[in-house]
Amino acid sequence: MSAAETYIFFQLGDAFYGLRSRDVSHIDMLDHVTPVPNTAAAVDGVVFSRGQVIPALNLRVRFGLPRQPHTPRTRLIFLNIQQRSVAFIVDSAREFRAIPDSAIRPIQETLHGIDGNYVKGVATVNERLVLLLDVAAVLNLDDLAALKAVETAAYSPTG
Repeated sequence: MSAAETYIFFQLGDAFYGLRSRDVSHIDMLDHVTPVPNTAAAVDGVVFSRGQVIPALNLRVRFGLPRQPHTPRTRLIFLNIQQRSVAFIVDSAREFRAIPDSAIRPIQETLHGIDGNYVKGVATVNERLVLLLDVAAVLNLDDLAALKAVETAAYSPTG
C-alpha cells in the first residue's frame, strides 16, 4: 500500500491544480485587495487576514492567463513559504483530497519535452486531470524579494 498525501484542489479557468495541504495555512473568500504601486505584475496588492497584511499573488497572471474579474467563487489560498506568508488568488478552491503517491506521475513522464516550470506531478482524480504544483517553483527568490518589498510598502507611512 502506498502512502497518500492530502491536497487542496483549486481551479484557474478550466484547469485543476493541487497544493499540498501542509503548505496551506487557510483559505478565505476574496473581499478586497489593496493595490500597492510599483509591484510585480502578478502581485495584485495586499490583503488583511487574521491580523496580518499579506501580499496577494494572482496565479492567473503568474501562469500567463488573462486577468478576469473576481467573482463570489474567487478564493485566497494562504501559504507560509520560507518564513513568509503569501496569498494566492485563484478562481475557486473548495476540495480536499488524498492522493496516493502511486497515482502521481512526474511531469517529465507525462508531458515529454516540457520542463513543467511550476508543476511537479500530474494525477487523475475522478477522471479529472490535476496538476500538482511545486510551491517553491511558483515563488522563486526574486518573487520572495518582491513580496517583501510589497509588505514593507504596505507598512510604510505615507505622506
